[in-house]
Amino acid sequence: MKWITRERPKVDRLACPWLIRKFIDRNAEFLFVPSEKVMAMAKELGAIPFDVPDAEYTHYEENATFDYFLKKHNLADPALKKMARIIRGADTDRHDIAPEAAGLWAISAGLSHNIGDDHQLLAAGFVLYDALYSWACHFSKSKHLENSPFEKLLHEVYLKFVKSKAGKGKPKWVRELKQLVQDHLDTEYYEMPDLKKLSDELDLNASYLSREFSKHFDDMNFVEYIRSARIQKAISLFENPDYSLTEIAYLTGFSDQSHFTRIFRNVTGYTPSVYRKKMQKK
Repeated sequence: MKWITRERPKVDRLACPWLIRKFIDRNAEFLFVPSEKVMAMAKELGAIPFDVPDAEYTHYEENATFDYFLKKHNLADPALKKMARIIRGADTDRHDIAPEAAGLWAISAGLSHNIGDDHQLLAAGFVLYDALYSWACHFSKSKHLENSPFEKLLHEVYLKFVKSKAGKGKPKWVRELKQLVQDHLDTEYYEMPDLKKLSDELDLNASYLSREFSKHFDDMNFVEYIRSARIQKAISLFENPDYSLTEIAYLTGFSDQSHFTRIFRNVTGYTPSVYRKKMQKK
């Protein structure tokens, strides 16, 4: 069967062909074309389009195309599900949902930069995802230092040194990150930053920021913190009677009022309208 997608594949468009060839269609043939030609050429060649708008096999809700393949073909392998979180995080710049996501994105971007031919790039991607699958099957619960006593000793010495130098207060970047998020809420409601952009602004490694984030933000991950901050901003806007709930949803970065209502209820336990009425009664 022929499968077709956008040219210059990186994360999802390398992972999905690997998944197709390994678990769905061992004789699959893959075509890479300019994005604006995918659907027309799919019809012309009788190929199945994926990872493009209006295709069946594409992103849905907050999930990547790789997730849809697993759902569509009932692939319940725990290793594949573990890979899916990493691929989703790397493909959508949500590196906080899996610590390996930032590394996968870095390697994928590097491969794409170094290899100009898409089919050669796909071959390299197959090697990459074979390795990731083996890790997910056999090594995801083990750590590098467990099998290297000397490196483990060096690491322990390093940790003692870091601990001896560490101050009692929170790192400077915590305060700076809070201010950056607040600045975006105050001036750019429709474009909240992701963790990668914030790490660049703070001149921090994205993997480090993802790993350390919950330690300084009440055990919340980055997505949870941003949602909470947006909800708090919405509550402050409730005090202005000139704003409708629809306008407040837009001003706090939600795609529509139903999405706003669902997240607001998850965070506060109330719908926005009920919460606003309770505020007005006080």
